[in-house]
Amino acid sequence: MAQAEAANDGQRADTVFVGGKVFTATAAEPIEAAVAVRDGRITAVADEATVRLLVGRDTEVVDLAGGLLVPGFQDAHVHPAVAGVQMLRCDLSAQRTVAGYLEAVAGYAAAHPEARWICGGGWSMDVFPGGVPTRAMLDAVVPDRPVLLTNRDGHGAWVNSAALRLAGVDRDTPDPADGRIEREADGSPAGTLQEGAMDLVAAHVPVATADEAHAGLLVAQQHLFSLGVTSWQDAMIGAFPGNPDNYQVYLRAAREGALRARVVGALWWDRERGLEQLPELEERRRGGQLGRFRATTVKIMQDGIAENFTASMLEPYLDRCGCPTGNSGLTFVGPEVLTEAVRALDKAGFQVHFHALGDRAVREALDALAAAREANGPGDNRHHLAHLQVVHPDDVARFAELGAAANIQALWAAHEPQMDELTIPFLGPERSARQYPFGDLQRAGTRLVAGSDWSVSSPNPLWGIHVAVNRAVPVDAPNASADHRPREPFYPEQALTLAQALTAYTAGSAWVNHLDDVTGTVEAGKFADLVVLDRDPFEHPAEEIGRTRVLRTYIDGRAVFTATS
Repeated sequence: MAQAEAANDGQRADTVFVGGKVFTATAAEPIEAAVAVRDGRITAVADEATVRLLVGRDTEVVDLAGGLLVPGFQDAHVHPAVAGVQMLRCDLSAQRTVAGYLEAVAGYAAAHPEARWICGGGWSMDVFPGGVPTRAMLDAVVPDRPVLLTNRDGHGAWVNSAALRLAGVDRDTPDPADGRIEREADGSPAGTLQEGAMDLVAAHVPVATADEAHAGLLVAQQHLFSLGVTSWQDAMIGAFPGNPDNYQVYLRAAREGALRARVVGALWWDRERGLEQLPELEERRRGGQLGRFRATTVKIMQDGIAENFTASMLEPYLDRCGCPTGNSGLTFVGPEVLTEAVRALDKAGFQVHFHALGDRAVREALDALAAAREANGPGDNRHHLAHLQVVHPDDVARFAELGAAANIQALWAAHEPQMDELTIPFLGPERSARQYPFGDLQRAGTRLVAGSDWSVSSPNPLWGIHVAVNRAVPVDAPNASADHRPREPFYPEQALTLAQALTAYTAGSAWVNHLDDVTGTVEAGKFADLVVLDRDPFEHPAEEIGRTRVLRTYIDGRAVFTATS
């Protein structure tokens, strides 16, 4: 093989991987090869006989046993610092019923009598009628202390009466410009706060301590390692209600050597302000590059989500009868301000990471990138648009034309309750068919990168890859049907091949993180960020991709996770 000459330098390997195939992310199929690692880097990708010549007395020989060696997964849109704190608090993500949620809340409250607030999250809208949980439900289990629980997508909060009283939110409180208070018939708050309305209560929540936030990040990091994730882009770096500034959390972990993953931080763009914040972002970028952490990106949240009708759409949402409403969603940053901001950020050398879920938000982001390119010329900032639930056909080709990457969260591209009950009826058939057009984007030459948006959804890359290929969720995924029976594929013409999906989660995300020169593929000279899978999913039916398990995860050739069973 072309890289076999690396095996002739006489150096003994620290670790070799034999007995299976290798997906290098440079080819469409796994190859018959073994891999050698020395001093944290890959030194050989060659036939097994050649690699075994590098085995010395102290070499660890890892038998893949017919499994597959792949590059470490890289999550291009994830929130570990926030997710980890949620894991340590009242975490509802493992429950799927109202009774289960309330039992978990009651149990947490009983176990933490000292807590002034009950905080956490992870509930799913589709569990509740109309997607709206009520304060009365929480009052029944925690009547004496304020409760605030964010939903799994982070765009809404469930609160009890005590929390509303403490915050002074009542029937006379107006909806903020960027959010909505769900209300009872008499106008009183029902107990669900959408988007910016969350801040009315969240501003009163005690901020997690620095030690709690640090512990949360490390818990989240280990969870990601168990799923084969070795690098990520944290899509929300800043101070948010209930959480300390995770910029400082990452810097502490990097300074103490506890941050083992390679992390790019996306600094939060304050949508209530304009270009006056650019010097502050530049200062945070200067101070935010330490160890394995680099705060070199800016995150602009352009719209909300479709399930609560805040995703920004070109045409209005429908009502339950299929008639157009007067609501086309929310644009958080006006197009003129957005264009000005993106032009300035691009000129300053920032990568821009957009939350763009509705087709109007996608168009506004692409328009801003086109204006930046016209003003500044093409560059290598590697801007990307995340989520892309609805993309107008006229905008598909623009991604490649503008050099913008499509940052996909594939686990959502499937029939599941939140899609079938809270989204499709309000989009209508034509617009629904434009959802998550991964295949069209791939065919148009768009660079695909992949992420999970955890804690919004599972961070398991193999489940996301399963959905990208099958357009259906694995039967044991959290958003699977209650009877665990497969659902029909969700617009299967938009499916990716297994190689395309794997590449998006490895080489693609490495590119968007400016790590492609040292990670993302299995090639001699690159860091040995590697994952051992228990099987070669290329040799099994596509419907079984989600059953694939991570056995070992390596960073710089050192194991950071080993499965125990």
